[in-house]
Amino acid sequence: MKLTFAILISLILSSVCFAQLNEVPKQNIPKEYGYIVKQGDKMPDLVLELTDGTKITTSDLKGKVVMLQFTASWCSVCRKEMPHIEKDIWQKHKKNENFALFGVDMDEPVDKVKKFAKDMNISYPLALDPGAKIFYTFAAPKAGVTRNIIIDKDGKIAYMTRLFKEDEFNEMKEVIDFLLK
Repeated sequence: MKLTFAILISLILSSVCFAQLNEVPKQNIPKEYGYIVKQGDKMPDLVLELTDGTKITTSDLKGKVVMLQFTASWCSVCRKEMPHIEKDIWQKHKKNENFALFGVDMDEPVDKVKKFAKDMNISYPLALDPGAKIFYTFAAPKAGVTRNIIIDKDGKIAYMTRLFKEDEFNEMKEVIDFLLK
């Protein structure tokens, strides 16, 4: 009983702290995350080709808060995280014209990516990443695929995650909310 109460208090305090962000937390990204970019770097020039053939460029995203979710159908951690992204981020912000979210599927053909989205029951757009060229703009070769990058309205990297850790994911949600204020 005491442990449960302590966990509850901890969760409440955590949510209160996150809800009162007045700046994006400074991150000390561990080297093992495999990032080759850092917080504050400008978003590289990219062209995202969505599964419906639509092309999105970095300049199309100017002035928006952007979430890039790097994923692959074979990635079990991605599959664990995606329903949370759909429910807690996409459904909350999809109608906000100042927000954009793209899953970037690592080196898989369009038919497989479309099936993956359907199997995962996600409605946010997925982009193709042949040869993982977009992925390797942000991460080192052989770095793991499960990661999210949040870009602020000025086109700079504001926040980065690796794997699916609930505390980091919750903080990322709060960062997105803060950046959209």
